[in-house]
Amino acid sequence: MTTARTLLTGDAAPDFSLAGDDGKTYRLADLRGRRVVLYFYPRDSTPGCTQEACDFRDQLDRFGSTVVFGVSPDSIASHQRFRAKYDLPFVLLSDPGAEVAQRYGAYGEKVLYGKKSLGIIRSTFVIDESGRLAAVYGKVSVKGHVERVLTDLGAGTAGVRSGIGSAHV
Repeated sequence: MTTARTLLTGDAAPDFSLAGDDGKTYRLADLRGRRVVLYFYPRDSTPGCTQEACDFRDQLDRFGSTVVFGVSPDSIASHQRFRAKYDLPFVLLSDPGAEVAQRYGAYGEKVLYGKKSLGIIRSTFVIDESGRLAAVYGKVSVKGHVERVLTDLGAGTAGVRSGIGSAHV
């Protein structure tokens, strides 16, 4: 079984180029000068993933000018349905082969109900304006996670904003 790669605070964030559910392609290199929150989740419309997405949605104003992206292996069509159903105000990126997730260490062996499998490991990465990891959250528990990220970012000061409008590259 494959184990997830470990990225640490201060490491250069792995570059990526992924299609968004809005029809645009997003590259980390094009976001230089902006703070980015990249959260990896296993699958659209599952209970934990829906809760996490809705928590980001409900707290998005507190993120200020930071760009927020959700990333999963789901298709663009699935992302579009998920985003519309839950009125998500940020872009969902499609990582069909989980290649970007692997580079971030958000893919590997996990255990669910005693069964080992390979898949997305719920993880969040805060990338600073210079493209370095400012915070790394691995094996995330959904409950309280978004609040913890906001607390660590000092929400209400520098802030974060969705990929909609201000983040289009």
